[in-house]
Amino acid sequence: MTSPLAPFPLTSSSVCSGYCRHCGKNHFLKKGASRKHALTLMAALEERGCIDLAAADKKTNPLFNLDYLYGPARGQMFGVLEFKAPDGSLGVLRAFSGQYNGHWQVEGWVPPLFDENEWQQVNSATEPQVKELSQQIKLLAADDPQRQELTKKRRSLSQQLMKELHATYRLTNFRGETKNLCDVFLGPNGMPTGTGDCCAPKLLNYAAQHGLVPLGISEFYLGRENRSQTKQHGCFYPACAGKCQPILGFLLCGLDSLI
Repeated sequence: MTSPLAPFPLTSSSVCSGYCRHCGKNHFLKKGASRKHALTLMAALEERGCIDLAAADKKTNPLFNLDYLYGPARGQMFGVLEFKAPDGSLGVLRAFSGQYNGHWQVEGWVPPLFDENEWQQVNSATEPQVKELSQQIKLLAADDPQRQELTKKRRSLSQQLMKELHATYRLTNFRGETKNLCDVFLGPNGMPTGTGDCCAPKLLNYAAQHGLVPLGISEFYLGRENRSQTKQHGCFYPACAGKCQPILGFLLCGLDSLI
């Protein structure tokens, strides 16, 4: 079968998991046979020198070059999900975390959990105000009372913007339910920036929306070591605890009955 996103050729057990409050259970998805797909993707990216794998040779977009991962971006997570289609054939989906050099969507990779036009509308209504406040704050002394007032106003605007952006995220699970990100998140504290933008949520959401049954998942890191020195080039990592686990229980719910 040909995947909706043109699967690439085939090649420690990363597991994504989370608690689902609907059924009161922890749900898991192990690596299965996905590691060989991940290694093949890793090799293809490095050979090609970009993530624009669907483009014809010499017609790749320079914004998608791997050089981006070795500069200020300081690397990025990538993921693959092996699936079984309704006709019983196997395929592979691939995802990158967050945006790639300012782009949410690149041909051949699963899309984000929101409609990009809706997200941009919400963001453009408030982000310029936040940036303007940041510029004003830079011009003021640290002990200036006005700086403190503007900083407080910027924090309030930023928090409101994040709530509005999170409301544009739609998550679908394997019981056919679709919910808002804010209604799904189960973390003990506030929702971290970037929740819903990692590879595992993107891959699972796409699979559920298109009737594909996940068989295994793997996520790896490419590029310059991150600032916290917790991720190194070419290494595999499980889905993160802070941003992914609080929503993975919902996304994985219903998969047990399909496998």
